[in-house]
Amino acid sequence: MQRFNEFFLNYQTPLARFVTSRHSCSKLFIGGLCYDTNEPVLKQAFEQHGETIEVKVICDHKSGKSKGYGFVKFTSETAASKALKEMDGQLLDGRNIRISFAHKG
Repeated sequence: MQRFNEFFLNYQTPLARFVTSRHSCSKLFIGGLCYDTNEPVLKQAFEQHGETIEVKVICDHKSGKSKGYGFVKFTSETAASKALKEMDGQLLDGRNIRISFAHKG
């Protein structure tokens, strides 16, 4: 039991960071977005699953055009999990979107 506790107290190990971050993940990665999908459209699609606190479509810094992916952060992990289950593979602006929990990399 001592080694188990040391593992969870030592957040420097990659596995410990993964385990602890997965238990509090309320941010989703959204891939496969249509290049015309903007943040208000993304917010509207996801807010039906719970309260969102941040919606971001990633754009090229030179052209300003979407790179085809973004992030949605919810106020709770429960809402994020619900959105992932219900929205993964669904159509948004004519494209099947792919969703996963976001992780710091």
